[in-house]
Amino acid sequence: MSKNPYESDELLQQYLVFHYARAEEQFPYAFGAVDALNFPLRCVSEGVDASVLPDAPRALDLGCSVGRSTFELARTCREVIGIDYSQAFIDAANRMKTEGLHPAWRLDEGSATTLLDLKVDAAIDPNLVHFEQGDAQYIREDIGLFDVVIACNLICRLPEPMRLLQRLSQLVKPGGQLLITTPFTWLEDYTPSENWLGDGAEDSFAGLRSALEPSFELQKQWDMPFLIREHARKFQYSIAQASRWVRR
Repeated sequence: MSKNPYESDELLQQYLVFHYARAEEQFPYAFGAVDALNFPLRCVSEGVDASVLPDAPRALDLGCSVGRSTFELARTCREVIGIDYSQAFIDAANRMKTEGLHPAWRLDEGSATTLLDLKVDAAIDPNLVHFEQGDAQYIREDIGLFDVVIACNLICRLPEPMRLLQRLSQLVKPGGQLLITTPFTWLEDYTPSENWLGDGAEDSFAGLRSALEPSFELQKQWDMPFLIREHARKFQYSIAQASRWVRR
């Protein structure tokens, strides 16, 4: 059995709902938390400045999970590659690509569940999207350069985040955009404490900035709430720190 929790069926169902379920299917209440819904979509719509993209841009989605942000990038990019370490997540993303939908069991209460038929927007051309299993710390050398690279809630789940941060200048074209979101939830289960950014996470963003600034200029920094449903009366409400950078 894999030790990677992101290979479990429980998390697969949870993340399919997180990525693709309608707002009312995730949070059926008229109060609170509405601002935290549709996070994978908002990573692209709020995080990428589409107005300055060149013609026929390429995009890379690192830690793409089950693929919603990857598909959203295909609205403006001619080629999008989504990479995730979880084979289960990549298999689900590829099913979304080939079939346009994927069923998921939403946990409601106890053993009670609801079967949801989750879909990709028919306006998105799935032929522009490619998914592959891979390690963001060791991205294949022949992957090329990109006009947009996004890494949403990935940094604090890597054993060696500096490996990725040091590689990014080789992935983003000069003038290209880099979007990083992270709640900086450092856990020894994922990242040894000696590899936490910002002197043991005393100031994680300062560590992120120090790693990126030789090659990137910070363009924008803001907070992005996100909500992950566990069951009908329990949710994870978190706040990611988002930053958009431009390759020097």
